[in-house]
Amino acid sequence: MFKKGLVLVLALVMVLTMFTGCAKPAPAPAPEATPAPEATQAPTEAPKPALSFGMITDVGGLGDKSFNDSAWEGLQKAGKELGVEPVILQSTKQEDYEANIGNMAQSVDLSIAVGFLMEQAMKAGSEQYADKKFGIIDTVVPTPNVMSVTFKEHEGSFLVGVIAGLTTKSNVVGFVGGMDFPLIKKFEVGFRAGVASVNPKAKVLVNYTGAFDNPDKGKEIALAQNKQKADVIYHASGACGIGVIQAADEKDFWAIGVDQDQAAVSKNNKVLCSMIKRVDVGTYTIIKAYADNKFEGGKAVELGLKEDGVGYSDNGNNVTAELKATADKAKELVVNGTIVVPTTEDELKAFKPVEIK
Repeated sequence: MFKKGLVLVLALVMVLTMFTGCAKPAPAPAPEATPAPEATQAPTEAPKPALSFGMITDVGGLGDKSFNDSAWEGLQKAGKELGVEPVILQSTKQEDYEANIGNMAQSVDLSIAVGFLMEQAMKAGSEQYADKKFGIIDTVVPTPNVMSVTFKEHEGSFLVGVIAGLTTKSNVVGFVGGMDFPLIKKFEVGFRAGVASVNPKAKVLVNYTGAFDNPDKGKEIALAQNKQKADVIYHASGACGIGVIQAADEKDFWAIGVDQDQAAVSKNNKVLCSMIKRVDVGTYTIIKAYADNKFEGGKAVELGLKEDGVGYSDNGNNVTAELKATADKAKELVVNGTIVVPTTEDELKAFKPVEIK
């Protein structure tokens, strides 16, 4: 028994000795390190959240080859740059506006309505969806989550009025408007001022279609004006203008397009020129401001000749070099303030033409 106990004790001693021999000595405490100077790191830019945006058309809808098509081009351009597929809802009647704005707001971050007729619907929608952002073209909605873009349509219309006044051979020109609202009146008055500035003997016939989506009515009015000897007719009537241009093709007079260059609408190259209203720049401006965290809700941006928000184009190559030189001089006089283009009937009555040379 004693021997067995001794053996166990010796074995235990050997095991303890083995573990002690294998153990590593504790490391000596390191000397206190001198702290390194704090490194200056370039701030890392936080990833931008994915954006979503869409557009609600007015009753003219896509395919008007004018206002809505131009607005949609601005969204498509922004979409390509930002890697976003824009959404669109088309309005077939004015009663669609409020529902379309609400539906769009529920599906995207930024909803853009194009057209002054949507002003009341935009006020209601922006108040109901106060956590979303909105944009509107052609009118001002001063709520804090709406950015508005308007244009100096009268300035661009003044230039095509100059061209029309110098082109007419009958001394009768025409204007075909859509709905008779102050905004469309700006087109009319600016055009009449341009004509008067270069051809005070010319008569300007004025008619309104009462719509923006009725090409047949536009054609009917243009044919009636042509019967009264109008040989140049300018329209600001949305899709109604397609009919105006069709009438020009049939009766061999000049039409002047609007919003986009509309030379391609004419089968017989009867679009003298087009008053360009850069609605695409307007919609793009709103989206870009939102993407760059520069969205200015409650404020309005106004684009005129100085900002290249309006102007004229001649893709049909029908404006002579002499006419272009006169139109360019007229633009210069408007931009520098020598000519202040009227916007209302009262302002037109007080307007005193300035010689353009």
